[in-house]
Amino acid sequence: MSISAADVKKLRDMTGAGMMDCKKALAEADGDFDQAVEYLRKKGQQVSEKRADREANQGLILSRISDDKKKAVMMEINCETDFVARNEEFQNDAESFLNAAFENDTENTKDLLSIEVDGLTIEKHLEEMVGKIGEKIEINNVVLITTDGTLISYIHPGNQLGVLAEFDGDLTDAEIGKDVAMQVAAMKPLSVTRDGVDSTLVEKELEIAKDQLLNEGKPEHIAEQAAKGKLRRFYEERVLLEQKFVKDNSVSVKDYLEQNGAPLVKSFHRLQLGENA
Repeated sequence: MSISAADVKKLRDMTGAGMMDCKKALAEADGDFDQAVEYLRKKGQQVSEKRADREANQGLILSRISDDKKKAVMMEINCETDFVARNEEFQNDAESFLNAAFENDTENTKDLLSIEVDGLTIEKHLEEMVGKIGEKIEINNVVLITTDGTLISYIHPGNQLGVLAEFDGDLTDAEIGKDVAMQVAAMKPLSVTRDGVDSTLVEKELEIAKDQLLNEGKPEHIAEQAAKGKLRRFYEERVLLEQKFVKDNSVSVKDYLEQNGAPLVKSFHRLQLGENA
């Protein structure tokens, strides 16, 4: 099939790979972008995770946590420009929507929009804000967590990234919890443990690792064993408790928690502007 220059450029923007490599990958994949990315990875290309078609949303990530650290809400509200996101009135409105979600134990955006604040539903408030400001404004994500353990909230300066981390027991040192929440913010783990990683993703990573080794000329039986080693490294990079602790690379996150007598992480939620819409 004919591969257009625009498609080649798009794949290059998505992956950072060379133009000719992108053209060949698209030809091999019959124009399918996901398959083309997979082809590049199998050929050993270092593929960037960015996506050219990702919308650069602006807005705020906000959270509220109860005094006993047993309940927390995190919310993403989006607008079109950073100028609006920094506006005090916009921020105050966003805080009032967050409080409504917290006080009503709201688990999703649809339910939040129907809640009344000062005599109007939040949906109506958003419509009025759009009319007044002249930008598209919407609430894209609401996360509610309740626990018998301990919840820690971390909002990165600038309010473009936030994390809620749930610990499986009483966490007496909030700084330890903040360290782990910051780890989630910085290192983007897929899950707390290996069991939480999608099995299809694991199979694909194993296949890609094996094909890379075969393309390097390794025999089949050696490629299979070495691929398992690469999979272990994948887990160390993408599973929270196995990741190297960012403040001390000599220990894993699990080691850090155990050394400090802290409970392990049970779950986490990470919101970044524009990534979870």
